[in-house]
Amino acid sequence: MAHPLVPQITDLAIPVAEQLGLEVVGIVFHTNQRPPVLRVDIHNPVQDIGLDDCERMSRALEAVLDATEIIPDAYVLEVSSPGISRELVTDREFISFKGFPVIVSTSPSYEGQQEWNGQLIRRDETKIYLNQKGRVIEIPRSLITRVQLDEPR
Repeated sequence: MAHPLVPQITDLAIPVAEQLGLEVVGIVFHTNQRPPVLRVDIHNPVQDIGLDDCERMSRALEAVLDATEIIPDAYVLEVSSPGISRELVTDREFISFKGFPVIVSTSPSYEGQQEWNGQLIRRDETKIYLNQKGRVIEIPRSLITRVQLDEPR
């Protein structure tokens, strides 16, 4: 379960990222550590994420968080890239990664398979569409448990 401050932190982080030309793709607040660790994963839609992007986001977000005093005690802010093997969740991610190879997991199995590999075509209200060697596969969203970018071999 997400920490109760995550929605408020997200509301602060998204405009900061947008001003820097970046996107927030995930926020986790690990309060079981001392000091607690706030991890913010970002994506650069124009180019591969770099250390410079993480540093700019870290400085800008830290200033906003400190000014609002939303986190009352000491904490560690980690800003990083989620990496290539990440799960696609938002509509924006499905649009950004159109044409990329993905792995779609289903439960229960669909047409005898629980894992589907192919290039992402699109997602609509009811299905995800994959290209498998020129064949279009339509997988009902109601059966999908996970859509993840497939790592290059």
